Amino acid sequence: MADQQPKALRLAEWLQSGADDPMWSDHTEMPKSVAAHAAAELRRLHQSEREGWRYADELERGRKRLESINAQLLEALERLVNDDEYWDAMANARAAIEAAHNIGGKA
Repeated sequence: MADQQPKALRLAEWLQSGADDPMWSDHTEMPKSVAAHAAAELRRLHQSEREGWRYADELERGRKRLESINAQLLEALERLVNDDEYWDAMANARAAIEAAHNIGGKA
């Protein structure tokens, strides 16, 4: 299972096991506190990266939503140019404007 972990977490686990080993100082010149701190920092950086990816996903969903609203507005404007479809275009424009106003909430 450790092989499926991200490299940062595998390294953190390895460093932490060294820091927890009572014989650590017999095998290395690195103080246990440095190994423990490095392990904690690797775990923190891994979590930060995961949060960054979640935020990027949120931004992408927002971009797609704005793209959809933009398409609605463009369609409404194009239909307004054609006098034969004026009333339908007005209804579409009102729906698109309502969606644009609701960007911060649920549309």
